[in-house]
Amino acid sequence: MTSLQEELLPGTRRALLRRIAIAQAEGRSPSLVAAVVRGGQAVWHGARTSVDGHGPDENVQYRIGSITKTFTAVLVLRLRDEGVLDLGDPLEKHLPGTGAGEATIAELLAHTGGLAAESPAPWWERTSGSLRPELADVLGEQPHRHPVGRRHHYSNPGYTLLGALVEELRGAPWEEVLRREVLEPLGLRRTSGRPQAPHAGGWAVHPWADVMLPEPIEDLGRMAPAGQLWSTTGDLARFAAFLAKGDDRVLSAESVLEMRTPAAPPEVDDVAAGTAYGLGMQVQHRDGRMLVGHSGSLPGFLAGLVISVEDDLAAVVLANCTSGPLVMTVAADLVRIVAEAEPRLPEPWRPLPEVDHSLLQLAGPWYWGTQVFALRLAADGDVSLAPLSVNGRRSRFRANGDGSWTGLDGYYAGELLRAVRRPDGVVSHLDLGSFVFTRQPYDEGAPVPGGVDPEGWRGIG
Repeated sequence: MTSLQEELLPGTRRALLRRIAIAQAEGRSPSLVAAVVRGGQAVWHGARTSVDGHGPDENVQYRIGSITKTFTAVLVLRLRDEGVLDLGDPLEKHLPGTGAGEATIAELLAHTGGLAAESPAPWWERTSGSLRPELADVLGEQPHRHPVGRRHHYSNPGYTLLGALVEELRGAPWEEVLRREVLEPLGLRRTSGRPQAPHAGGWAVHPWADVMLPEPIEDLGRMAPAGQLWSTTGDLARFAAFLAKGDDRVLSAESVLEMRTPAAPPEVDDVAAGTAYGLGMQVQHRDGRMLVGHSGSLPGFLAGLVISVEDDLAAVVLANCTSGPLVMTVAADLVRIVAEAEPRLPEPWRPLPEVDHSLLQLAGPWYWGTQVFALRLAADGDVSLAPLSVNGRRSRFRANGDGSWTGLDGYYAGELLRAVRRPDGVVSHLDLGSFVFTRQPYDEGAPVPGGVDPEGWRGIG
Protein backbone atom coordinates (compact mmCIF):
# COMPACT_ATOMS: atom_id res chain seq x y z
CA MET A 1 0.00 0.00 0.00
CA THR A 2 1.03 3.61 -0.39
CA SER A 3 -0.33 6.90 0.82
CA LEU A 4 0.20 10.56 0.00
CA GLN A 5 0.91 9.38 -3.53
CA GLU A 6 0.13 12.75 -5.07
CA GLU A 7 3.34 14.11 -3.51
CA LEU A 8 5.61 12.14 -5.87
CA LEU A 9 5.40 11.38 -9.59
CA PRO A 10 3.83 8.00 -10.50
CA GLY A 11 7.11 6.74 -11.97
CA THR A 12 8.96 7.60 -8.78
CA ARG A 13 6.38 5.85 -6.62
CA ARG A 14 6.61 2.76 -8.80
CA ALA A 15 10.41 2.71 -8.51
CA LEU A 16 10.22 3.03 -4.72
CA LEU A 17 7.68 0.24 -4.43
CA ARG A 18 9.77 -2.00 -6.67
CA ARG A 19 12.85 -1.42 -4.53
CA ILE A 20 11.18 -2.45 -1.30
CA ALA A 21 9.46 -5.37 -3.05
CA ILE A 22 12.86 -6.69 -4.13
CA ALA A 23 14.24 -6.15 -0.62
CA GLN A 24 11.37 -8.03 1.02
CA ALA A 25 11.45 -10.91 -1.46
CA GLU A 26 15.22 -11.37 -1.67
CA GLY A 27 15.70 -10.68 2.05
CA ARG A 28 12.90 -13.13 2.92
CA SER A 29 11.35 -10.81 5.47
CA PRO A 30 7.84 -11.55 6.76
CA SER A 31 7.05 -7.88 6.22
CA LEU A 32 8.87 -4.69 5.30
CA VAL A 33 7.65 -1.11 5.59
CA ALA A 34 9.25 2.11 4.39
CA ALA A 35 8.73 5.84 4.19
CA VAL A 36 10.29 8.75 2.31
CA VAL A 37 10.49 12.27 3.71
CA ARG A 38 10.91 15.38 1.57
CA GLY A 39 10.74 18.97 2.72
CA GLY A 40 10.15 17.86 6.30
CA GLN A 41 7.02 15.84 5.44
CA ALA A 42 6.39 12.17 4.70
CA VAL A 43 5.58 12.00 0.98
CA TRP A 44 5.45 8.23 0.49
CA HIS A 45 4.75 5.13 2.56
CA GLY A 46 5.11 1.62 1.21
CA ALA A 47 4.78 -1.90 2.58
CA ARG A 48 5.07 -5.49 1.44
CA THR A 49 3.21 -8.57 2.79
CA SER A 50 1.35 -8.59 6.08
CA VAL A 51 1.38 -8.36 9.89
CA ASP A 52 -1.23 -10.58 11.58
CA GLY A 53 -2.92 -11.02 8.21
CA HIS A 54 -3.19 -7.29 7.47
CA GLY A 55 -1.03 -5.06 5.32
CA PRO A 56 1.11 -2.92 7.63
CA ASP A 57 0.97 0.84 7.33
CA GLU A 58 2.81 3.82 8.79
CA ASN A 59 1.21 3.22 12.22
CA VAL A 60 2.34 -0.37 12.82
CA GLN A 61 5.16 -0.60 15.37
CA TYR A 62 8.44 -2.41 14.76
CA ARG A 63 11.36 -2.62 17.14
CA ILE A 64 14.06 -0.14 16.09
CA GLY A 65 17.06 -1.36 18.10
CA SER A 66 20.02 0.99 18.07
CA ILE A 67 18.15 3.88 16.50
CA THR A 68 17.24 4.26 20.18
CA LYS A 69 20.80 5.54 20.70
CA THR A 70 20.05 8.62 18.61
CA PHE A 71 17.12 9.46 20.89
CA THR A 72 19.38 9.05 23.92
CA ALA A 73 21.99 11.32 22.33
CA VAL A 74 19.33 14.01 21.85
CA LEU A 75 18.60 13.92 25.59
CA VAL A 76 22.31 14.32 26.40
CA LEU A 77 22.71 17.24 23.97
CA ARG A 78 19.72 18.92 25.60
CA LEU A 79 21.51 18.76 28.95
CA ARG A 80 24.58 20.30 27.33
CA ASP A 81 22.58 23.09 25.73
CA GLU A 82 20.99 23.90 29.08
CA GLY A 83 24.44 24.21 30.66
CA VAL A 84 23.90 21.25 32.98
CA LEU A 85 27.00 19.52 31.60
CA ASP A 86 29.82 19.95 29.10
CA LEU A 87 30.60 17.30 26.52
CA GLY A 88 34.21 17.45 27.67
CA ASP A 89 33.26 16.52 31.22
CA PRO A 90 34.40 13.09 32.38
CA LEU A 91 31.43 10.88 33.20
CA GLU A 92 32.73 10.60 36.78
CA LYS A 93 31.89 14.28 37.38
CA HIS A 94 28.16 13.62 37.05
CA LEU A 95 27.83 9.86 37.54
CA PRO A 96 30.52 8.71 39.97
CA GLY A 97 31.50 5.18 40.82
CA THR A 98 30.82 3.41 37.54
CA GLY A 99 34.39 2.24 36.93
CA ALA A 100 34.24 3.83 33.48
CA GLY A 101 34.16 7.47 34.57
CA GLU A 102 37.41 8.50 32.86
CA ALA A 103 35.67 8.68 29.49
CA THR A 104 34.15 12.02 28.59
CA ILE A 105 30.51 12.38 27.67
CA ALA A 106 31.52 13.21 24.08
CA GLU A 107 33.62 10.05 23.90
CA LEU A 108 30.70 7.93 25.07
CA LEU A 109 28.43 9.57 22.48
CA ALA A 110 30.97 8.89 19.71
CA HIS A 111 31.86 5.36 20.89
CA THR A 112 35.45 6.30 21.66
CA GLY A 113 35.26 5.62 25.40
CA GLY A 114 37.18 2.35 25.00
CA LEU A 115 34.32 0.28 26.44
CA ALA A 116 33.35 -3.25 25.42
CA ALA A 117 30.89 -3.67 22.58
CA GLU A 118 28.52 -5.81 24.66
CA SER A 119 27.67 -6.50 28.28
CA PRO A 120 28.95 -9.72 29.91
CA ALA A 121 27.14 -12.98 29.13
CA PRO A 122 24.43 -14.08 28.83
CA TRP A 123 23.56 -12.45 25.47
CA TRP A 124 21.76 -9.29 26.56
CA GLU A 125 19.48 -8.96 23.52
CA ARG A 126 17.87 -12.38 24.13
CA THR A 127 17.65 -12.36 27.92
CA SER A 128 15.66 -10.35 30.44
CA GLY A 129 17.05 -7.08 31.66
CA SER A 130 16.34 -8.31 35.19
CA LEU A 131 19.62 -10.24 34.89
CA ARG A 132 21.46 -6.89 34.76
CA PRO A 133 19.76 -4.68 37.36
CA GLU A 134 22.83 -2.55 38.12
CA LEU A 135 25.37 -0.69 35.98
CA ALA A 136 28.06 -3.00 37.35
CA ASP A 137 26.17 -5.93 35.78
CA VAL A 138 26.17 -4.13 32.42
CA LEU A 139 29.85 -3.18 32.50
CA GLY A 140 31.34 -6.28 34.10
CA GLU A 141 34.64 -6.53 35.92
CA GLN A 142 36.67 -5.31 32.93
CA PRO A 143 34.58 -2.68 31.12
CA HIS A 144 37.38 -1.41 28.86
CA ARG A 145 38.73 -3.00 25.69
CA HIS A 146 40.83 -0.04 24.48
CA PRO A 147 42.46 3.09 25.91
CA VAL A 148 39.94 5.87 26.38
CA GLY A 149 39.69 8.22 23.40
CA ARG A 150 42.07 6.32 21.13
CA ARG A 151 39.74 4.54 18.70
CA HIS A 152 36.15 4.10 17.66
CA HIS A 153 34.73 0.91 19.16
CA TYR A 154 30.94 0.65 19.08
CA SER A 155 29.67 0.15 22.62
CA ASN A 156 26.16 -0.70 23.79
CA PRO A 157 27.17 -0.37 27.47
CA GLY A 158 28.42 3.14 26.68
CA TYR A 159 24.88 4.23 25.84
CA THR A 160 23.58 2.49 28.93
CA LEU A 161 25.86 4.83 30.88
CA LEU A 162 24.50 7.83 28.97
CA GLY A 163 20.95 6.76 29.80
CA ALA A 164 21.93 6.47 33.46
CA LEU A 165 23.48 9.94 33.23
CA VAL A 166 20.16 11.34 31.96
CA GLU A 167 18.32 9.67 34.82
CA GLU A 168 20.80 11.02 37.38
CA LEU A 169 20.62 14.60 36.15
CA ARG A 170 16.87 14.67 35.47
CA GLY A 171 15.84 12.70 38.55
CA ALA A 172 13.44 10.53 36.52
CA PRO A 173 13.52 7.27 34.52
CA TRP A 174 15.10 7.47 31.05
CA GLU A 175 11.89 6.60 29.21
CA GLU A 176 9.86 9.15 31.18
CA VAL A 177 12.38 11.87 30.33
CA LEU A 178 12.40 10.80 26.68
CA ARG A 179 8.64 10.98 26.42
CA ARG A 180 8.41 14.37 28.11
CA GLU A 181 11.32 16.06 26.33
CA VAL A 182 11.37 14.48 22.86
CA LEU A 183 8.46 12.23 21.95
CA GLU A 184 5.61 14.49 23.02
CA PRO A 185 7.02 17.77 21.60
CA LEU A 186 7.73 16.11 18.24
CA GLY A 187 4.36 14.33 18.13
CA LEU A 188 5.87 10.83 18.17
CA ARG A 189 2.82 9.18 19.72
CA ARG A 190 3.56 5.69 18.39
CA THR A 191 7.09 5.44 19.81
CA SER A 192 7.37 3.59 23.09
CA GLY A 193 9.55 1.37 25.24
CA ARG A 194 7.16 -1.56 25.01
CA PRO A 195 5.11 -2.74 22.03
CA GLN A 196 1.68 -1.22 21.57
CA ALA A 197 -0.87 -2.71 19.18
CA PRO A 198 -0.80 -2.82 16.26
CA HIS A 199 2.78 -4.09 16.18
CA ALA A 200 4.77 -6.64 14.22
CA GLY A 201 6.05 -9.83 15.76
CA GLY A 202 9.75 -10.60 15.46
CA TRP A 203 10.81 -13.65 13.46
CA ALA A 204 13.91 -15.67 12.64
CA VAL A 205 13.81 -17.06 9.10
CA HIS A 206 15.60 -20.37 8.56
CA PRO A 207 18.65 -19.84 6.31
CA TRP A 208 18.00 -22.97 4.23
CA ALA A 209 14.21 -23.30 4.30
CA ASP A 210 11.23 -20.98 4.01
CA VAL A 211 10.11 -21.51 7.60
CA MET A 212 10.14 -19.16 10.58
CA LEU A 213 10.71 -19.20 14.32
CA PRO A 214 9.32 -16.51 16.65
CA GLU A 215 11.98 -14.49 18.46
CA PRO A 216 11.64 -13.59 22.15
CA ILE A 217 10.73 -9.99 22.97
CA GLU A 218 12.73 -8.96 26.00
CA ASP A 219 12.60 -5.87 28.19
CA LEU A 220 16.24 -4.75 28.14
CA GLY A 221 16.14 -3.10 31.55
CA ARG A 222 19.31 -1.07 32.15
CA MET A 223 20.29 -1.54 28.49
CA ALA A 224 17.13 0.22 27.30
CA PRO A 225 18.85 3.50 26.26
CA ALA A 226 20.94 1.44 23.81
CA GLY A 227 18.11 -0.35 21.99
CA GLN A 228 14.71 -0.64 23.69
CA LEU A 229 12.38 1.45 21.54
CA TRP A 230 9.52 0.46 19.25
CA SER A 231 8.35 2.89 16.58
CA THR A 232 6.67 3.28 13.21
CA THR A 233 7.64 4.62 9.82
CA GLY A 234 5.27 7.54 10.48
CA ASP A 235 6.99 8.53 13.72
CA LEU A 236 10.50 7.93 12.40
CA ALA A 237 9.70 10.08 9.37
CA ARG A 238 8.94 12.94 11.76
CA PHE A 239 12.07 12.17 13.76
CA ALA A 240 14.16 12.26 10.56
CA ALA A 241 12.75 15.67 9.67
CA PHE A 242 13.79 16.88 13.14
CA LEU A 243 17.31 15.45 12.79
CA ALA A 244 17.72 17.30 9.50
CA LYS A 245 16.61 20.77 10.59
CA GLY A 246 16.21 20.78 14.36
CA ASP A 247 13.27 22.03 16.41
CA ASP A 248 13.87 24.64 19.09
CA ARG A 249 11.37 22.92 21.37
CA VAL A 250 13.76 19.96 21.53
CA LEU A 251 17.18 20.75 20.02
CA SER A 252 18.44 23.59 17.83
CA ALA A 253 19.56 23.26 14.23
CA GLU A 254 23.14 23.90 15.37
CA SER A 255 23.03 21.05 17.87
CA VAL A 256 21.57 18.49 15.45
CA LEU A 257 24.26 19.56 12.98
CA GLU A 258 26.81 18.77 15.70
CA MET A 259 25.26 15.31 16.06
CA ARG A 260 25.62 14.74 12.32
CA THR A 261 29.28 15.82 12.24
CA PRO A 262 31.95 13.06 12.43
CA ALA A 263 33.39 12.98 15.95
CA ALA A 264 35.21 9.65 16.08
CA PRO A 265 38.51 8.71 14.39
CA PRO A 266 37.45 6.12 11.79
CA GLU A 267 38.90 2.63 11.58
CA VAL A 268 40.88 1.73 8.44
CA ASP A 269 37.99 -0.30 7.05
CA ASP A 270 35.61 2.57 7.78
CA VAL A 271 37.80 4.99 5.83
CA ALA A 272 37.67 2.66 2.83
CA ALA A 273 33.90 2.39 3.16
CA GLY A 274 33.45 6.14 3.63
CA THR A 275 31.81 5.76 7.03
CA ALA A 276 32.23 7.64 10.30
CA TYR A 277 30.33 8.32 13.54
CA GLY A 278 29.11 11.58 15.01
CA LEU A 279 27.36 12.14 18.33
CA GLY A 280 24.73 9.43 18.24
CA MET A 281 24.54 9.34 14.45
CA GLN A 282 26.27 7.34 11.73
CA VAL A 283 27.76 9.17 8.74
CA GLN A 284 28.32 7.56 5.35
CA HIS A 285 29.28 8.70 1.86
CA ARG A 286 27.37 6.80 -0.82
CA ASP A 287 26.41 7.57 -4.41
CA GLY A 288 28.23 10.89 -4.22
CA ARG A 289 26.20 12.19 -1.29
CA MET A 290 26.65 12.34 2.47
CA LEU A 291 24.08 10.29 4.36
CA VAL A 292 23.49 10.45 8.10
CA GLY A 293 21.23 8.42 10.36
CA HIS A 294 21.40 5.15 12.27
CA SER A 295 20.82 1.45 11.83
CA GLY A 296 19.18 -0.82 14.36
CA SER A 297 18.70 -4.50 15.02
CA LEU A 298 17.43 -6.79 17.74
CA PRO A 299 16.43 -10.45 17.41
CA GLY A 300 13.45 -10.42 15.07
CA PHE A 301 13.85 -6.88 13.76
CA LEU A 302 15.94 -4.68 11.45
CA ALA A 303 15.68 -0.90 11.15
CA GLY A 304 17.34 1.84 9.13
CA LEU A 305 16.99 5.62 9.04
CA VAL A 306 18.94 7.62 6.43
CA ILE A 307 18.99 11.37 5.77
CA SER A 308 20.51 13.38 2.92
CA VAL A 309 20.41 16.95 4.19
CA GLU A 310 21.67 18.35 0.90
CA ASP A 311 18.83 16.67 -1.04
CA ASP A 312 16.29 17.48 1.70
CA LEU A 313 15.35 13.80 1.70
CA ALA A 314 15.17 11.00 4.26
CA ALA A 315 14.05 7.38 4.23
CA VAL A 316 13.04 4.84 6.87
CA VAL A 317 12.96 1.06 6.39
CA LEU A 318 11.72 -1.44 9.00
CA ALA A 319 11.56 -5.25 8.77
CA ASN A 320 10.54 -7.98 11.21
CA CYS A 321 13.30 -10.54 10.73
CA THR A 322 16.57 -11.19 12.51
CA SER A 323 18.62 -11.04 9.33
CA GLY A 324 17.95 -10.66 5.64
CA PRO A 325 17.32 -7.33 3.87
CA LEU A 326 20.09 -4.74 4.08
CA VAL A 327 17.79 -2.04 5.38
CA MET A 328 20.36 0.78 5.39
CA THR A 329 21.22 0.05 1.77
CA VAL A 330 17.53 -0.02 0.90
CA ALA A 331 16.94 3.30 2.70
CA ALA A 332 19.90 4.87 0.87
CA ASP A 333 18.49 3.57 -2.42
CA LEU A 334 15.10 5.15 -1.69
CA VAL A 335 16.79 8.50 -1.14
CA ARG A 336 18.78 8.08 -4.36
CA ILE A 337 15.70 7.14 -6.40
CA VAL A 338 13.83 10.29 -5.43
CA ALA A 339 16.92 12.52 -5.66
CA GLU A 340 17.63 11.36 -9.21
CA ALA A 341 14.04 11.19 -10.46
CA GLU A 342 12.87 14.44 -8.88
CA PRO A 343 15.91 16.63 -8.08
CA ARG A 344 15.40 19.25 -5.44
CA LEU A 345 14.45 22.64 -6.83
CA PRO A 346 16.70 25.44 -5.62
CA GLU A 347 15.16 28.05 -3.39
CA PRO A 348 14.21 31.17 -5.37
CA TRP A 349 16.75 33.96 -5.23
CA ARG A 350 15.54 36.99 -3.32
CA PRO A 351 17.35 40.22 -2.52
CA LEU A 352 18.23 41.06 1.07
CA PRO A 353 15.33 42.71 2.92
CA GLU A 354 17.61 45.52 4.02
CA VAL A 355 21.15 46.67 3.33
CA ASP A 356 23.88 46.97 5.95
CA HIS A 357 26.20 49.37 4.14
CA SER A 358 29.11 48.74 6.50
CA LEU A 359 28.83 45.05 5.71
CA LEU A 360 28.32 45.67 2.00
CA GLN A 361 31.70 47.43 1.94
CA LEU A 362 33.33 44.11 2.86
CA ALA A 363 31.83 42.16 -0.05
CA GLY A 364 34.01 41.30 -3.00
CA PRO A 365 37.61 40.21 -3.55
CA TRP A 366 40.20 39.80 -0.79
CA TYR A 367 43.72 38.50 -1.12
CA TRP A 368 45.50 36.03 1.12
CA GLY A 369 48.99 36.63 -0.15
CA THR A 370 48.49 36.26 -3.89
CA GLN A 371 45.43 34.01 -3.77
CA VAL A 372 42.15 35.79 -4.43
CA PHE A 373 39.09 35.03 -2.29
CA ALA A 374 35.54 36.34 -2.55
CA LEU A 375 33.54 37.41 0.49
CA ARG A 376 29.80 37.11 -0.17
CA LEU A 377 26.79 38.16 1.90
CA ALA A 378 23.89 35.76 2.38
CA ALA A 379 20.24 36.60 2.96
CA ASP A 380 20.33 35.03 6.44
CA GLY A 381 23.10 37.39 7.61
CA ASP A 382 25.88 34.84 7.23
CA VAL A 383 28.94 35.48 5.08
CA SER A 384 31.08 33.10 3.09
CA LEU A 385 34.74 33.30 2.13
CA ALA A 386 35.93 31.10 -0.69
CA PRO A 387 38.72 31.10 -3.27
CA LEU A 388 37.81 31.99 -6.82
CA SER A 389 39.78 28.97 -8.00
CA VAL A 390 38.42 25.45 -7.61
CA ASN A 391 40.88 24.50 -4.90
CA GLY A 392 41.39 26.18 -1.56
CA ARG A 393 39.92 26.70 1.86
CA ARG A 394 36.32 27.85 2.03
CA SER A 395 33.96 28.39 4.94
CA ARG A 396 30.68 29.97 5.96
CA PHE A 397 30.57 32.32 8.93
CA ARG A 398 27.82 33.20 11.39
CA ALA A 399 27.58 36.77 12.72
CA ASN A 400 28.32 37.18 16.43
CA GLY A 401 26.54 40.49 16.77
CA ASP A 402 29.69 42.46 17.56
CA GLY A 403 31.08 42.90 14.05
CA SER A 404 32.83 39.54 14.04
CA TRP A 405 31.87 36.15 12.62
CA THR A 406 32.58 32.55 13.65
CA GLY A 407 33.37 29.85 11.09
CA LEU A 408 30.69 27.19 10.67
CA ASP A 409 32.42 24.62 8.50
CA GLY A 410 35.52 23.75 6.52
CA TYR A 411 39.05 24.66 7.56
CA TYR A 412 37.93 27.75 9.45
CA ALA A 413 35.18 26.09 11.53
CA GLY A 414 35.21 27.75 14.95
CA GLU A 415 37.74 30.39 13.89
CA LEU A 416 37.07 34.12 14.31
CA LEU A 417 36.79 36.47 11.33
CA ARG A 418 37.15 40.22 12.04
CA ALA A 419 37.25 43.34 9.91
CA VAL A 420 40.13 45.47 11.28
CA ARG A 421 39.60 49.19 10.77
CA ARG A 422 41.99 52.14 10.77
CA PRO A 423 41.40 55.12 13.12
CA ASP A 424 39.39 56.84 10.36
CA GLY A 425 36.98 53.84 10.18
CA VAL A 426 38.20 52.56 6.82
CA VAL A 427 38.75 48.80 6.74
CA SER A 428 42.44 47.94 6.71
CA HIS A 429 42.20 44.18 6.37
CA LEU A 430 40.39 41.05 7.45
CA ASP A 431 41.86 38.99 10.26
CA LEU A 432 40.95 35.32 10.13
CA GLY A 433 42.62 33.25 12.82
CA SER A 434 45.71 35.49 12.46
CA PHE A 435 45.72 35.28 8.64
CA VAL A 436 45.62 38.71 7.01
CA PHE A 437 43.39 39.23 3.97
CA THR A 438 43.93 42.49 2.05
CA ARG A 439 42.17 44.32 -0.76
CA GLN A 440 45.26 44.13 -2.97
CA PRO A 441 47.93 41.40 -3.07
CA TYR A 442 50.35 42.30 -0.26
CA ASP A 443 48.69 45.69 0.25
CA GLU A 444 51.35 48.19 1.40
CA GLY A 445 48.78 49.96 3.58
CA ALA A 446 47.95 46.86 5.62
CA PRO A 447 50.07 45.25 8.35
CA VAL A 448 51.14 42.24 6.32
CA PRO A 449 53.19 39.89 8.55
CA GLY A 450 56.81 40.01 7.46
CA GLY A 451 56.24 43.37 5.76
CA VAL A 452 56.18 44.27 2.07
CA ASP A 453 59.35 44.84 0.12
CA PRO A 454 59.62 48.64 -0.41
CA GLU A 455 60.66 48.18 -4.06
CA GLY A 456 57.31 46.60 -4.75
CA TRP A 457 56.42 44.26 -7.61
CA ARG A 458 59.02 43.77 -10.32
CA GLY A 459 59.90 41.72 -13.33
CA ILE A 460 63.10 39.85 -14.07
CA GLY A 461 65.17 41.31 -16.95
